Amino acid sequence: MKIHSVTPVRVDATELTRRRARYRRLSPPGVEVVLEDGGPEVPRQFATRDDIETSTSAVTKALTQASAEDYTLRMPDCVLDPAVPVTPDGSTVPTVGMLRLTAGHLAATGTVFGAVTRNRAIGDALCERIEEYGLGPWFAGVTVLDLDFDTIPDTLRWNEAVRRALDEFAVRGVTAVINDCSAVDTDTPHPVRLVDPAERALRLLAAGVRA
Repeated sequence: MKIHSVTPVRVDATELTRRRARYRRLSPPGVEVVLEDGGPEVPRQFATRDDIETSTSAVTKALTQASAEDYTLRMPDCVLDPAVPVTPDGSTVPTVGMLRLTAGHLAATGTVFGAVTRNRAIGDALCERIEEYGLGPWFAGVTVLDLDFDTIPDTLRWNEAVRRALDEFAVRGVTAVINDCSAVDTDTPHPVRLVDPAERALRLLAAGVRA
């Protein structure tokens, strides 16, 4: 299975290399993720709703311009699932979303889940996506971490903030929380499961191929 992916924000060469290495590490046997930079039209970060809308348009363009015969699937490098259709679009190469796969799997197993997001704009967009997918009844809401964009590659800072959020979810009886950033390596031992959407999505896709 060969998956085409593009970044939703502009990244430098070092960050692109880090993200590619992470996908290689997370991909099960038989799965290859080809990650490319989203290009000059994607924003530098998600700070506002306009940034997210601009990114969605640019990611859609970048994915659809790639040769369909080269890939099995398309999957944006973003938990907000830009370019992922809510209903079938008839494409010969389906575009799948890591949020849809992850949240759908949690809901299908009867798990009420929450999410943590870097800022409010991302949190609002993620909540809207969950509702679009019809998964609202299983969703316990978002906790906003209020972290800078530069925190994404800083595993220690990210996980410290996440740990406090997981404590709050635990009080509410929530047992699983989706980490909003697909590019963050999570390492947070906690009774509440912190779910890496990229890792979960790739594992589910690989299982589907073997089924």
